[in-house]
Amino acid sequence: MTSLSTADAATAALRGELTGEVFVPGDPGYDEARTVHNVMIDRRPAVIARCAHEDDVVRAVRFGRELDLPIAVRGGGHSVSGQALNDGGLVIDLRLMNEVTVHPAAGAVRVGGGATMSHLDRGTQPYGLATTGGRVSTTGVGGFVLGGGTGWLDRWCGLAVDNLLGVELVTADARTVRADSSENPDLFWGLHGGGGNFGVATALTLKVHELPEFSVALLLYPPESGGEVVRTYRDVIASGPDAAGGGVIYLTGPPAEFVPPHLVGTMLCGVLLTYAGPEADLRELAEPLLALPHEAEVVGAIPYADLQCMIDDPPGLRNYWSAEYLTGLPDEAVDAYCARAASMPVPSGTQHALFPQGGAIAAGPPEYPVPYRDAPWAVHPFGVWEDPADDERGVQWVRDVRADVRPWSTGAVYLNFIGDEGADRVVAGLGTENTRRLAELKRRYDPDNVFRFNHNIRPA
Repeated sequence: MTSLSTADAATAALRGELTGEVFVPGDPGYDEARTVHNVMIDRRPAVIARCAHEDDVVRAVRFGRELDLPIAVRGGGHSVSGQALNDGGLVIDLRLMNEVTVHPAAGAVRVGGGATMSHLDRGTQPYGLATTGGRVSTTGVGGFVLGGGTGWLDRWCGLAVDNLLGVELVTADARTVRADSSENPDLFWGLHGGGGNFGVATALTLKVHELPEFSVALLLYPPESGGEVVRTYRDVIASGPDAAGGGVIYLTGPPAEFVPPHLVGTMLCGVLLTYAGPEADLRELAEPLLALPHEAEVVGAIPYADLQCMIDDPPGLRNYWSAEYLTGLPDEAVDAYCARAASMPVPSGTQHALFPQGGAIAAGPPEYPVPYRDAPWAVHPFGVWEDPADDERGVQWVRDVRADVRPWSTGAVYLNFIGDEGADRVVAGLGTENTRRLAELKRRYDPDNVFRFNHNIRPA
């Protein structure tokens, strides 16, 4: 066990070596540095190394290994289970490493390991380019992509991992490696869904797509119309092009300009129909939804990056999420989904979401460890509330949603949508044979399971 004096001396040396910052308990800025999106998570690392570049990450990993400290990695800090933090260990904080470099001629973008979706989307927008990102702007790009990556554009251009061209990584033995289709291809395969199990991703290179126009229809309906709304949206997606996406969300009416004042704070059923194309085509696609009686609507062209921050879930709230991926969406499943909305905590930030898949998701490379790509629909209960007294109620509601739709579940799951739900759910998020192969890969790149604050793959 490392003595306190040795640890103090090593920490002082780290402060002198890093271009970035080092925080320990009691330092100004320490509490801000250890705050993550989900305030249910309250952990106190011994050291937080806020790295400014790859060499800082190498030094930080070496420091953690020499002192035998548990190591967590922070990108966006958006994980619902607080995987970016630990107690008494080292946190490698990448938030200063948020640079975005667009290469239009190559159809690619290089993104720093600490960048958020906002950095990525705002960086590519001036070039008329985009790639699959999350559904809010505050999500970290690194964890999102390496965990699979589903968002508003995935039916059009595939999951985020389907657009992954290369990863720059610092491994558990403080080596720098690159993984792509020709260099370390086995590791590159594992990074398509295996998350942060194999090292610290200091940069990612992603394929980008031309997106000159993007349009949305956001419609709010009374909750009692939910069944008809969901069935109509289901049919619009089934008959529409891959460029159409979005989702159905039961939510608390927000204090937004387009929401009638008497509906603020009440339950509503919302539809967001997204379209990678012009407004005229979107309006034609949305006609069946616009024909249903609704309380509010916003229809028109919008920059994709603006949509990405329209429904940002604010920090400082309590979160519990999960998901089930469905074999289909028959009327019985629609009824089960809609019925559970009646017990959704309102008012709160909780959202009862239903997302379509198919399109480029289903057509993507089948060999990657993302076994949920074949499911045509996903139910995502997204519990968000403010009062700790509501913890039990909020968590139970999310679990009830899963139980309601389990008769139609494929058994697979997108790991970024869930917290710590046990080893079996990790296998469900990777696939049984993929998990075996990933465990062999883990043994080669991280035999001591240094990077274990994640949906962990134990070394074979």
